[in-house]
This record gives sequence, structure tokens and C-alpha cells, in this order.
Amino acid sequence: MNSRREFLSFLAASPLALAQSDGITDPKDALSVMDFEEAARRRVPIAHFAYIATGVDDDATLKANREGFKKIQLRPRRLVDVSKVDSSVDLFGTRWPSPIYICPCGSQRAFHADGELATARAARAQNALQMLSTVSSTPLEAVAEALGRPPWYQLYAPNQWDGVQKLVRRVEAAGCPVLVLTVDQNAGRNTETQKRLTKADARPCGDCHQGAPGTLAGKQGRPMFAGIDTPGYNSPSATWELVDRLKNLTRLKLIIKGLETREDAELACEHGADGIVVSNHGGRAVETGRGTIECLPEVVGGVRGRIPVLVDGGFRRGTDVFKALALGARAVGIGRPYLWGLGAFGHPGVERVLEILNAELTLAMRQCGTRSVGEITRSFVV
Repeated sequence: MNSRREFLSFLAASPLALAQSDGITDPKDALSVMDFEEAARRRVPIAHFAYIATGVDDDATLKANREGFKKIQLRPRRLVDVSKVDSSVDLFGTRWPSPIYICPCGSQRAFHADGELATARAARAQNALQMLSTVSSTPLEAVAEALGRPPWYQLYAPNQWDGVQKLVRRVEAAGCPVLVLTVDQNAGRNTETQKRLTKADARPCGDCHQGAPGTLAGKQGRPMFAGIDTPGYNSPSATWELVDRLKNLTRLKLIIKGLETREDAELACEHGADGIVVSNHGGRAVETGRGTIECLPEVVGGVRGRIPVLVDGGFRRGTDVFKALALGARAVGIGRPYLWGLGAFGHPGVERVLEILNAELTLAMRQCGTRSVGEITRSFVV
């Protein structure tokens, strides 16, 4: 009996038992951003968590976003004075302390009551760049107030030009400096994992939703469409003419988000885009099976230094960010990690996610002997 008690006590104190515990209960306890995933899974309703978790089809591209980093190795340089490391970057005349930015993710009140306001407060605390989604569950103006400055605005273009004009004029009036046109959702998508997980939520979906889970009901759920009467957005009939019309409509910097090929990168430059985001919508657009880190080099090659290239998709570690910078990205966006932090703990969770990733990036820069982002070149990866 004593031996059995001793054995059970040993198991209870073992690393295996700790790893199988209920997870963190305080954001300060997180050692990596992955610690927030299970914490969010426990707190966010399954149908809402499904919106975060899903890819498309078999989730192969979602997995490829992570697996792509395993194909790239670092080449550290030693005996370099790295007592001072500067991770800041310049984007359109604004200096940011880190190249890590907050991606536009919609309907954040589905994950936490404070939604985009909590995310904005965390971004303000960390002085991080935030992109706000068109399908934000909080009005742009309120987010800008919480952030302390206007965010960059991610645009899902309404199907009718009148709606595009109204939305862009509102963004201009709010003082947003950059418009991020997203083009990888115009053909539709098959979010199979989301549909399967949603069936596990027994609550009456109509209590808080219209349409897909993760979107709140009514105009309050999508306040950026207030005053826009024409239905629908992301028309499958959209072409590069939309980029031309936007360039003529506004003086805001225009970034095209959702490009994955050299050919489209070259076309973006030809049509006057001010930047590109290499993105597959977090593996939620089409089942290409290619991670964005694998797409990045050819897009950078197509741009040939004419405009900045940003990237998102699958970033979970500071070394992931370092690899993207080495391959030519100017900045790196995170999505799921901060949504996990938001769903689990609100503002403190999002802030802790940013803290962890920034600390890991600084450590990677020191280990590789790079004292600034400008020193991170392709010679540091293979």
C-alpha cells in the first residue's frame, strides 16, 4: 500500500501529469503562446472556438502554415556584440518597436465580451500595430479610441461601388493611414472543421447569431456596414479594376492582402499597390497545401524591393518571425495566438501573447548575431 501511495505521489508530481493538467489560469503563467490555446478552448463556446480552429477542406493548408517553418533552419553567427538589439521597423513613415503586428480578425466579441476593445488596449500597451477587420463587432471609432490612434483598416469590399465609397470615406474620416484590401475570400470557402465542431454546440444558435457561427446577429454585430444598404461583399466578379478604382478613390496607402504568387505580386506593383500581405487567410481560403512562409520568397522576388511585403499565417515563435524577416518580410502578423489570449483572458491575454513573441524574437536576434532587423538577411537561413 505504501509503495502504491508513493507511486501515485510520484505521478502527480511528474512533468507528464503537469503537462496533462487543466492548463494555465493566469496569463502570466504562459511560457509560450501555445499555452493559451487550451485555456481558450475551455472558456470559449465550442461553436465560437470552431471559428478560430477551422481551416478549409482537410485543414492541410492550416497545417502547412506551421510545417513550413520546419523546412527552414537558422544559421547563427557567434561572437557578435548583441548587448543592444533593436527590433523596430519602419512602415510608411511610422516607426514600430516590433515587426509583429495584430492581424484583422472579425467578430471578436464572439470570443470575449470586450472583443476588439480588449485587443486594442493590449496593442496600445505594447505599442503594436493593429489591423481592424471590416467585420469587426466593434465600431472603428471606438477601437481607435481604445488604441489611442487609428488602426490600419482591413477592407472587405461591398459588392456595390456606392457601399465601397461610403466605407472608405468613413475610414478616412477616422484617420486610418492604411487600407488593406483582402482578396482571398472572393471565391468562397469550405470551412469543414467549423461546421463539424458547431454541431457539438447544443445552444440555440439563433440566440446570438445570424448566419455562420462567430458572427453576431444584427447590425450591432457588423457595425461597419451601418448605412450601407447594398447586400454582400467580396464579390466573385472582382478584378484588378477594383484596385485601380480604390487608388483613384483615396489617398490612403493601399495594401493587397491574400497574395501567394510571383505573378500576382508583379500585378500588384503594376496597379500601384503600396504593399502586399502574403496570406492564405490562416489556411482558411483554399486548400493549396502551401504555407505562407513557403510562398514568401517568390512574392518577395516578384516585388523586387519596390514595395514592402508583409506576411501572416502560422506564426507561433520568435524564430518563425526571424525566418520570415530573413526571407524578405518587412513585418509579420499574428492571428490565432492573440485570439486564444483574448478568449482565455481578455486584454491581459492578448498583451501576454505579444510580450512572449517579442521576447522570443529578441532572443533569436541575439542568438543569430543580428543587432537590428536590417541586419537579418537571407544569409541567416538555409
